[in-house]
Amino acid sequence: MSPLQAFWHVANLFAPAWGVALLVALMAKLVWRDALKAVAWHRLAIWGAAGGSVAVIAALALLGHDGRMSGYALMLVGITLPQWWLMRK
Repeated sequence: MSPLQAFWHVANLFAPAWGVALLVALMAKLVWRDALKAVAWHRLAIWGAAGGSVAVIAALALLGHDGRMSGYALMLVGITLPQWWLMRK
């Protein structure tokens, strides 16, 4: 595997978590506009992407491979927990 192929392989592993984190951050800013007035949308997206990335790695370690529904459920929990925490502050 070439370095470019390895890069795309890892990028595609984390792409669902990063994409969903971005969408959740944007929708949260629209739905809870008053509650999230002090929090920038990119801060929500970065923390959600970090949580989703950790969840993807945990799902890969626990389940053995990528793409199971329980792994995606863990990814969603990993994305939403940091955003919920930022919304509480």
